[in-house]
Amino acid sequence: MNDLNDSKLLDANRNFYEPLWRDCRLVEPQHFNTWPLVSPMLAKARNRLEVAPGLRPRLPIAGTQFVDISMQALTKLASHGGIPTLAPINSLPFADHTFDLLCALDIIEHVDDDDRAMAEIARVTTKGATLLLSTPLHPDMWTYFDDFVGHRRRYEPQQIRTLLLRHGFTIKLSAVFGMKPRPSIFLDFGLWFLKHRRARAMWWYNRVMPFTVRRQKPLHLHEGLINTDAVGEILLVCKQVDTAYRH
Repeated sequence: MNDLNDSKLLDANRNFYEPLWRDCRLVEPQHFNTWPLVSPMLAKARNRLEVAPGLRPRLPIAGTQFVDISMQALTKLASHGGIPTLAPINSLPFADHTFDLLCALDIIEHVDDDDRAMAEIARVTTKGATLLLSTPLHPDMWTYFDDFVGHRRRYEPQQIRTLLLRHGFTIKLSAVFGMKPRPSIFLDFGLWFLKHRRARAMWWYNRVMPFTVRRQKPLHLHEGLINTDAVGEILLVCKQVDTAYRH
């Protein structure tokens, strides 16, 4: 039954994101506010994996392994030197202890079995590897946007900390994250157009996105887990410190 549910959820996510990435333009990683965090890590991260980036990768494209369920996204990443693999996060087709740096932004909230997804992330990382992970917080902050993009949950802060610890990761740094527009009326308007006037919505999205990226605030990273009161989404910089549970 779990496999059947996983298959249905995978199809639902693919049906949403495949047309989205077909019509979107690629935004290269150096344009995001994560780049000052990522770029110093690269010298020590010979083997890199980014899971489900779509066309918003945060690791350098050339030479990075990319896993996604969207062939549209993977084809565009490959044209810029990325190494593409079509697969879901809960079944990564890589050997144990392969990657020194792994990025999984806005993904674990999309799967039913987040424990299995984190087990796969942990399995393919080396001891001492860095994991960049982001996810929405606080179930009481749930909105129509969560439903629209296919979120299965929002986490309480202690839930995400416990999930990471269970798979050998400790939180080293964290920051407020996300690009959700404010006020919400703009988001509601955009979602309506995406649902009912898709071609027009994507025309505007591709032209507005570069301005949105340029207006990102710098990440303010703090040691450990920040105060998450009223924080809708968080970025976590984690280290793999315990591999004893692995088989």
